[in-house]
Amino acid sequence: MKIFISGASGLIGGNCLQHFSAKGCEVVGSYFSFKTEGTFYFDTLNLSNPDNFDIRSFAPDVIIHCGALTHVDYCESHIEESFQKTVTSTRNLLQLATDIQAKFVYISTDYVFDGKAGPYHEEDCTQPLSVYAKHKLEAEQMVLLASPSHLVLRVTNVYGHEIRNKNFVSRIVSQCLAKESLSLNIPFDQYATPVNAMDVAKAMYLLLRDGHNGIFHIASTDFMNRVELSLRVLKYFPEATYSLIPMSTERMQQPAARPLIGGLQKTKFSALYPQFLFSTVDDFVKEFL
Repeated sequence: MKIFISGASGLIGGNCLQHFSAKGCEVVGSYFSFKTEGTFYFDTLNLSNPDNFDIRSFAPDVIIHCGALTHVDYCESHIEESFQKTVTSTRNLLQLATDIQAKFVYISTDYVFDGKAGPYHEEDCTQPLSVYAKHKLEAEQMVLLASPSHLVLRVTNVYGHEIRNKNFVSRIVSQCLAKESLSLNIPFDQYATPVNAMDVAKAMYLLLRDGHNGIFHIASTDFMNRVELSLRVLKYFPEATYSLIPMSTERMQQPAARPLIGGLQKTKFSALYPQFLFSTVDDFVKEFL
């Protein structure tokens, strides 16, 4: 497979770049604002930018769109920017994929649901609560309408190895290893299914290799709230200095509404790949250490 990855300097994109390369695929990864080793510049909002990597000449079989504006609260007050970086960027890459007849893979989220009855299956009704969620849903619907061969992967609470350690789990680990004091105000009523970015990459590879399409939920066996997730990591650092204050979502007064009982059911994927063993948060921290 020849693969182009948009947003390869981020968490999921970086792990995809690593795994697909290890599998012998011919892979090109791009960045927009943060360059990492081996990535090429590409502006999804301006396809005619002369500095862009020449996707047409590369002629990939697959375009994977991992780039996005993921700051949920920021999106609430920056609606146009959210639309541009989530919907418009997807539309542009999707048109490019259509032109060169490439399969398109879009990364979406459990935020497309309202969080009243999670964890969710692929066929459950969507009901986004926030600007970010509405734009993610609009983008994934656009992808699915463009071609029945395209693929949408919904994920949530993704963690894993990344250069900037922006994800919640690795950030706690790094702070503990650096012997920093942690101050955590954490919602106890937001539940999800944390998943390792490398598992997302591995699952995506299998689905692409075998020609699957449509929507797939990718999730681990963990289902926990944010306080439990924090404590799951902190238990490996008995000497850590931290303050953890469990709070209700209502009390936190976050600008964007969250799906409280969120998370994803991976039964559709597991029916195809029953021997695929997802890792856990414990596995990741042990590996990190």
